[in-house]
Amino acid sequence: MNTIVALATPLGRSGIGVIRLSGDDALSIARDIVSEESFAPDPRVAYLKYLRDDAQSEPIDEALVTFFKKPHSFTGEDIVEISCHGSPVLIRQVIDRCLSLGARMANPGEFSLRALANGRMNLAEVEAVRDLINAQTTAAARQAMRQMQGEFSHRLQPIKDDLLDVIVVLESALEFVEDDLPAAEMDQIRERLTAISKSISMIASTFKAGKLVREGIRVAIVGRPNVGKSSIFNALLGSERAIVTEVAGTTRDQLHERFSIGDIPVSLIDTAGLRETADVVESIGVERSKQTMADADLVIAVLDASEDPGEEDLAILRSVEQMRHFIAVNKTDKVDNGRLEKVITVLKESIGGPSTTIVELSAKTGEGLNDLRRAMIQPFDQSEIGEGSFLVSDARHYDLLVRADDEINHSVDLLVEKASEEIVLVGLNNALRFLGQITGETTTEDMLTRIFSTFCIGK
Repeated sequence: MNTIVALATPLGRSGIGVIRLSGDDALSIARDIVSEESFAPDPRVAYLKYLRDDAQSEPIDEALVTFFKKPHSFTGEDIVEISCHGSPVLIRQVIDRCLSLGARMANPGEFSLRALANGRMNLAEVEAVRDLINAQTTAAARQAMRQMQGEFSHRLQPIKDDLLDVIVVLESALEFVEDDLPAAEMDQIRERLTAISKSISMIASTFKAGKLVREGIRVAIVGRPNVGKSSIFNALLGSERAIVTEVAGTTRDQLHERFSIGDIPVSLIDTAGLRETADVVESIGVERSKQTMADADLVIAVLDASEDPGEEDLAILRSVEQMRHFIAVNKTDKVDNGRLEKVITVLKESIGGPSTTIVELSAKTGEGLNDLRRAMIQPFDQSEIGEGSFLVSDARHYDLLVRADDEINHSVDLLVEKASEEIVLVGLNNALRFLGQITGETTTEDMLTRIFSTFCIGK
């Protein structure tokens, strides 16, 4: 297999840049770069070497060179990692030198793909590497690490073994038994398939919590102009990300930032103020705000405590009634308790009744921000997060689990209807194939291409 090269660390200036080579010629290319034909490194030992453009040139850097001998490497091939100084110019020189010596640039995820092809990891474990790199919270990193260590695969293997045992029994009956299987044996098969279905359903049921940990929630902050949406946005982020002025309509386009509340990643969106306007640019921002509201997992409708809720405010609240939302009454630092109670009473009488969730806060002073954070994650089920249990977090895995479970349940129904073993086996073999696609045993080349296109180049 040809030798590939890529930068394994992020682009840009840094103290260290790690360049990774994998393939049969990795070590010979490294020998040329360090200009030592006799270089015979011990595996997993770092050597301090000069790097050169060619044998006669001056050194271009002093770097650590580490050799990982096949099959005991990440890809299962010979790997060389060159840890040089993180100058983009220098890194480009070293990679160009590797290319001139016969390596080629790696495709996205190609190192991980080779690990899969060489049996170093299965597909679920490889995907966990990507998830670990992309993790936004400690909970997400913890789940990715458990999957990378094979916990998901270990949970699936007994299920696949049990399913295969049932398939073997039915295949044998089809091939070698002239009469139908005895009723007692068919009952046992149904019970085994029902138990397998229950096991798959239990694993699949963790996806809601797993998706929350991995992808988090999209939260849109909406309201009419100048009620303090951008101030709340900045306060939650802890930085002056959005421009805040006394001029209504300052925010004309959406601002997106990510942060986390506990173990839940949050994609926070500051939107343009909702109002009728003749300004072309502002009207585009208003339309985008409405679309963002529809797409968000949660909407925070902001009102100004120093003003009576007007028709524009009430229209906004009515527009989010069918969405998951709550009301944030901002600028409480400008009013006394009597005034604030009056505003709250008007809101509860006008919109939603006493059960309406209303958070009182001041983005300026920070009072009520913790209540706001709690209200943001309260609507989402967090019961399984942090309990130490494994969670399915990938939509592809969840879809395959559901499809496998559906096939098994359909086969059970066919058994009850006394359908032939041949017809029953169609669904069971489909289920086994779906479970195999999770770990890569039966995954098509097109599917692998789509999956690995989401990886970074150096992994």
